[in-house]
Amino acid sequence: MKIVTQEAELHSLLSRFQRSGLSCGFVPTMGNLHAGHLALVDAAARQCDRVIVSIFVNPMQFGQDEDLEDYPDTPEEDERALLEHGVALLYRPRVDDIYPTGIKLQTRVVVPELSEILCGLSRPGHFTGVATVVNRLFNQVQPDMAFFGKKDYQQYLIIKKMVIDLAMNLKVIGVETVRLDSGLAISSRNNYLTDSELIQAAELNRLLLKVAERYRENNESNTGNNEKIIEQGIDQLKAGGFLPDYLSIRRQSDLREPIAGDVNLIVLVAAWLGKTRLIDNLEFSIKV
Repeated sequence: MKIVTQEAELHSLLSRFQRSGLSCGFVPTMGNLHAGHLALVDAAARQCDRVIVSIFVNPMQFGQDEDLEDYPDTPEEDERALLEHGVALLYRPRVDDIYPTGIKLQTRVVVPELSEILCGLSRPGHFTGVATVVNRLFNQVQPDMAFFGKKDYQQYLIIKKMVIDLAMNLKVIGVETVRLDSGLAISSRNNYLTDSELIQAAELNRLLLKVAERYRENNESNTGNNEKIIEQGIDQLKAGGFLPDYLSIRRQSDLREPIAGDVNLIVLVAAWLGKTRLIDNLEFSIKV
């Protein structure tokens, strides 16, 4: 596995892959890698000849009161894991390589509507930071495919829309969420949870399953009140020790609120447990 920090060296290695006709799969990360990230790497390896991973903790996507300085840095463990999973190239750019004119003067990529709902409401500017850095990395790496986890479903759709709207020549692939035996979605933020909070946090997945089932029953039998399902879910979160941010059922395709005839849906949740904000989601379908 080659490890590079300079864009010129990155391009030199990428040109070798291109001359050899090798397809490249790209997995952008912020490091502190876990089984969820490695599932993206494995998915890329199954579909592409070479896998490229970037590790860059992007300051633009952190809010004023968020945990940029506290974000875990585990370079040796990350490199070991990527080597074991057959990664060909690890790109570790510095902030100056990504934002050469400085963050304040950097041209930003804004994906309207999708960036302004759900997590976008409570984290203003976050998805602009994500779209901007991913756009920059795509232009540097020029991959054939890029792989994103569906745990961050809103982010996944934002990147897909950016690629379509800007006519970027690559395919964005969503990879299913990796979970612990308890059902808890694996996340770097789980590191911030206490042992007791880790047990509590598994309730998020159980709640999503219940909400999806209630919604399905309501709409397939034309009985019940969909708003009441959400109200009950919020009450369950509070009773379980969570501080809810949102619980919402949306269309899978664009995260708009469902209308009559929509069958492919997703229930999404964000909630605080202690000092940690957790997100999760569950895709489901109904019969009409």
